[in-house]
Amino acid sequence: MHIAIIGTGAREHAIAWKLSLDPTVQLFNFGPTHNPGIAGLCQAVGIGDVTDVTAVLQWCQEQKIDIAWIGPEAPLAAGVVNALEAFGIACIGPTQQMARLESSKSFTRELLDKYEIQASPSYRVFTSMDGVADYMWSLQDDVVIKPDGLTGGKGVRVMGAQLKTREDAMAYCSELFAEGAKRIVIEEKLVGQEFSLMSFSDGKHLVHMPAVQDHKRAYVGDAGPNTGGMGSYTDANHSLPFLNEHDVIFARQINEQTLYAIQEECGEEYKGIIYGGFIAVRGGVRLIEYNARFGDPEVMNMLSLLKTSLVDITKAIAERTLDQLHVEFAPLASVCKYVVPQGYPDKPVRGEPIDITQVDQAKVQLFYGAVDQTEGGLVLTGSRAVGLVATGTTIAEAEQVVEQEIKKITGPVFHREDIGTAALIDERITMLRNLRHA
Repeated sequence: MHIAIIGTGAREHAIAWKLSLDPTVQLFNFGPTHNPGIAGLCQAVGIGDVTDVTAVLQWCQEQKIDIAWIGPEAPLAAGVVNALEAFGIACIGPTQQMARLESSKSFTRELLDKYEIQASPSYRVFTSMDGVADYMWSLQDDVVIKPDGLTGGKGVRVMGAQLKTREDAMAYCSELFAEGAKRIVIEEKLVGQEFSLMSFSDGKHLVHMPAVQDHKRAYVGDAGPNTGGMGSYTDANHSLPFLNEHDVIFARQINEQTLYAIQEECGEEYKGIIYGGFIAVRGGVRLIEYNARFGDPEVMNMLSLLKTSLVDITKAIAERTLDQLHVEFAPLASVCKYVVPQGYPDKPVRGEPIDITQVDQAKVQLFYGAVDQTEGGLVLTGSRAVGLVATGTTIAEAEQVVEQEIKKITGPVFHREDIGTAALIDERITMLRNLRHA
């Protein structure tokens, strides 16, 4: 079987690594850059724009691809799945219409309303500045401004963080419309603790993965600008230390209800990953947003814990037989941390060497992101460079291993030392406990 991985980030390296553990398949990769980690696992590598539907289709046909894993969100939104499936190539990823779950925030909010899924904050969709001021001032608390389309995880702005006042929020709305935005979503700011819950879907059945917490802010203590994600962790019980049993059950139910709703709305089967970004608040759990693919860095935690063959899961999704497969995750904790270039995310250094040769890869799993292999070694290309993951019987055990190894990486890079530490986790437990018992 020929399996293609579309995309060349650390997420795609993790998918390729897990698939490569099964010797019965041959792997191929198509993406915008040459990822040395992925290339070493593949029979052939194609370089090109993953949103160029014709180029992706032609390459997959040339390589006689049977199934394609679509890694990033952009090719899903561009309709790559539609094109590949029209020519008989099965895809792990939803069609363009169903990928609106991620590519249009207003579509998702309105979908949940239509199907009476009680998970959204107070919100309103705007197509111009008409009514923005009145609505914003009607919300007693702070607001969140969300551009409707894909922004690489960096377009959302929050009062109290990137926006200091309502006047700042108004100015950002004006800026978005001036830059050509057709729709924006304004929501009440939710206060609580965020977590992700991803599920495999074959269009008929869902298999839920462990809950995981990502860390978006660049610096220690959740300071600095938002990023694509600096690291993430899971607990051995597949929940998180600050969540209760009802939080996880509710998040799973929302994924199930949303899967039904979008399939009913679009008249198609949703095959791939449905990824709910949730927040535990005073009154329970609310949905922040949906993604239509694996999270990055969360995928590195998930696949490090996955005991079932990812090739078997891939086949089961393609054949709609996920209910016949026992999907198992190891009862271990995991911690992932990224090293990123100095200046990331706003002004990252590029072209500088990074040395990972001292890392003990018997202790951690290492995934390449934005790096390039040159004659002199690896060099930074401007985004998250390398992800390191360790598992352990406790979060503390896994965190200590990752921290020990990530410090061995040299070059103009930094990482968040506090991800997975007892101090940061205790802070989250205390914050949510106080919120819920206030």
